[in-house]
Amino acid sequence: MAKVVILSGAGISAESGISTFRDSGGLWDQYDVSVICNHDSLEKNEALTIEFYDKRRSDIEDKKPNQAHKTIAKLKKKFKNEIAVLTQNVDDLFEKAGLEKGELVHLHGYLPELRCRDNSCDSTYEIGYDAQKSFHDGKCPKCGEKLRPNIVFFGEMAPEYERFNYEIENCEMLVVIGTSGNVIGVNSLAAFVEHSILNNLEPSEAIEESLFSKVIYDKASKAIEEIEQEIEQFLA
Repeated sequence: MAKVVILSGAGISAESGISTFRDSGGLWDQYDVSVICNHDSLEKNEALTIEFYDKRRSDIEDKKPNQAHKTIAKLKKKFKNEIAVLTQNVDDLFEKAGLEKGELVHLHGYLPELRCRDNSCDSTYEIGYDAQKSFHDGKCPKCGEKLRPNIVFFGEMAPEYERFNYEIENCEMLVVIGTSGNVIGVNSLAAFVEHSILNNLEPSEAIEESLFSKVIYDKASKAIEEIEQEIEQFLA
């Protein structure tokens, strides 16, 4: 079990040019989220939903990790068993920064992957930044069922939350970077951890900053140096 849990959200990747759900402009404004991000979107609006995730997948191809991704990857490599890296993001910027499968947890899925829609098969395939149909005509090579983005849609179960709960239960230091607190309630997490750090660009109505030991309002790429020092000292 890890002593330090690093939980990141959209804010850490926004600096690298990846638009967030709450941003104005960009890809998200071109689609009705209620149509393409719900648990029933593939049944009701299959073509439009696949089109949207194909565009999201293509959009991250040229995006590069920023200093926050790189520093967290470096810390994880150095303190392999003492740090757990959990992200709400579905992009591959941590992977581009050097982390491998098993070294971080994507709580809401992973955009470069497709998953079989047949739950009894549940096979996953990494396709990089290609369109879904370009991989085996969008069908599972093992069972022939249609594939889907390996993303957790609104209203679906998030299997990795079990791992998340385990890590939080056992952590001694919580580091929250770039999240509004609207999806995962970080207040309750910080309240039960002796040492906690919050880094956001600005205050969020959903987060009670007084519950955190240290609060840094700045870009993640700038705040990460101070966060790194805090983690190094804590694990020394």
